Amino acid sequence: MEDGLPGLSGEPFAWYRSMRERAPVAHDPHHGGWMVFSYADVQRVLADHERFSSEVGRMSILNTDPPRHRKLRNLVTQAFTPRAVEALRPRIVQVTNELLDEVADLGEMDLIGDLAVPLPVIVIAELLGIPIKDRDRFKAWSDAIVTVGDSVLSYRQAEAEMTDYFGRLVEERRQEPREDLISALIAARVDGEALDQLDLLAFCILLLIAGNETTTNLLGNAILCLDEQPDAGKLWSDPALLPSIIEEVLRYRSPVQATVRRTRSPVELGGQRVPARQTLMAFIGSANRDPAQFPDPDRFTVPRTPNRHLTFGQGIHFCLGAPLARLEAVLALDTLRRRLGVLRVDRAAPLERVDSDVIYGVRRLPVTFEPHR
Repeated sequence: MEDGLPGLSGEPFAWYRSMRERAPVAHDPHHGGWMVFSYADVQRVLADHERFSSEVGRMSILNTDPPRHRKLRNLVTQAFTPRAVEALRPRIVQVTNELLDEVADLGEMDLIGDLAVPLPVIVIAELLGIPIKDRDRFKAWSDAIVTVGDSVLSYRQAEAEMTDYFGRLVEERRQEPREDLISALIAARVDGEALDQLDLLAFCILLLIAGNETTTNLLGNAILCLDEQPDAGKLWSDPALLPSIIEEVLRYRSPVQATVRRTRSPVELGGQRVPARQTLMAFIGSANRDPAQFPDPDRFTVPRTPNRHLTFGQGIHFCLGAPLARLEAVLALDTLRRRLGVLRVDRAAPLERVDSDVIYGVRRLPVTFEPHR
């Protein structure tokens, strides 16, 4: 599906292709700043932190530069280890099975609402050590942060509520530490220094939103991609292909379509002279479809080797949560495959994209399958 889903409004892929061909680095006349579309240029913007600053918008580990970024990442890495992520494997499978128990006899489900939203929220909640009963609040906060003007909550209200919520939890863990990520972050030290209160809150908020939205849309996009393939049955039946399927989904329909940087000084980029202190929107979703890097980029190909997509970033800002997102997606798809067989998207109702400049996914995804007997 070269230009995305039939009938799904706002698909960006034809526009990306046009911009790569006509103006791979272009000034944005509507919002100011610059837009970057080619793989080589997007990769450079993401990787070269000396020329392209991340200090844009909300202050978190995502939006800091060295040396402060190095300190924050070293502290967070102590708590968010590969071993800690791998230890979540049995719980991820258990949660997925519990969620599928609710729909297995029905022969149909909303893949987003019934699985893709609650699974990562439950996992992140348990990792942080916060009550799962609040998961509806988490989703409302995430929607307000990543969507464009169609959330029940305003951005500022969601930010204020999250800050208050995590502020109280952090203080509770200072008084009574537990075996959870918040307690581990409070205890972490680099050169005798700990995370201060603002950094702790920023990381909790970041993990909640990024861990929620990325995995939710990765799962939904995976089902969309598989449903379009003429050999869908073969792809669903072979568990060995699941890691390759997830990597191709990350490239072909990246849950994160763009990220922002700012030039530190004048720079030559894609044949354009970009002045200092200019905002750059680096379109990861376009870079991942660049034929200069990916042969036949508008075709979903499994396995695709190599597959050096930029969905999780590059360099010092490579996503700390990438192993968790990959693990959740592979385990969820494997459980779906074993429990429900081949899923088919119900095309009777039109699909509606999440209203976001950055996030790619659908609001609801009705699917059908053979009921469990």
